Amino acid sequence: MRKIIHWKPNVKTTAFILTTLLTMLLSGDVSGQQKPVTGYAPVNGLKMYYEIHGSGEPVVLLHGAFMAISGEWEEWVKELAKTRKVIAVEMQGHGRTADIKRDMTSENFSDDVAALLDHLKIARADIVGYSLGGSVALQTAIRHPEKVRKIVSISAAISSGGWVEGVSDFWPNFTWEMMKGTPAEVEWKNLNPNPDKFPEFFDHLKATAMRPYDFGADKFKATKAPIFFIHGDADGFRLDAIAEMYRLKGGGNTHGDMQPRPESRLAILPDTTHVTLMNRMSIIVPMINDFLDAKPQKQ
Repeated sequence: MRKIIHWKPNVKTTAFILTTLLTMLLSGDVSGQQKPVTGYAPVNGLKMYYEIHGSGEPVVLLHGAFMAISGEWEEWVKELAKTRKVIAVEMQGHGRTADIKRDMTSENFSDDVAALLDHLKIARADIVGYSLGGSVALQTAIRHPEKVRKIVSISAAISSGGWVEGVSDFWPNFTWEMMKGTPAEVEWKNLNPNPDKFPEFFDHLKATAMRPYDFGADKFKATKAPIFFIHGDADGFRLDAIAEMYRLKGGGNTHGDMQPRPESRLAILPDTTHVTLMNRMSIIVPMINDFLDAKPQKQ
């Protein structure tokens, strides 16, 4: 007759088991989380780094200036990847993508996005961009309409004239030395293949920031993709400029209870700046998902 042994774990054993399980959960061994697919796409003279997270409908995620797929932005990637396939990229000079001798313009960057989709054999995707990435997303809707289904632009405008007064005065006195020791500089040096060239990268990006731009109201109005404009009420853009972009996409002049609403949307978050928009992920991501999942309205 087999003897049944009743095991009574002590406190140390129980703690070890719980710690092991927690470690497995956080590492994804139990949760079933998959490691992202990573690679470098040869596009327009770049070796552009990208990561693919999750599954479902494709959405390209475009970071802001001096950012990469790290820190807060990495959390955005993971959150959006819960419901769709996220293709996160690091644009020219950012993160693991080396800089090249080419102007850093939204036009060039939008061409890179289109070429990346071709490289990945993705016919069309949604595009979500923040700041610099938002400008690139808007430009992609203009230059590559066949590649775009819907656009989410977070704190960006179609013209440098959309900034509030005084913003342009900041850049001439902004130097790379001011970024010494900041998380942005430290992370860039950790990721970039040319870690000693941060001053050159900074100057390249600064030249872009100081260059006036205008995508053209007529070209923007002609875009077919629905656009979700997301701004803070203190994010550096004039409210009338934000309203004008929304108006060009059919918004602002309808009574939604009496007539069809535009497919494009507008959200302005209270007490929110250009930078603190990144802290509003728990509010913004559900709104993005709702917009991307929305079906066309019956006219």
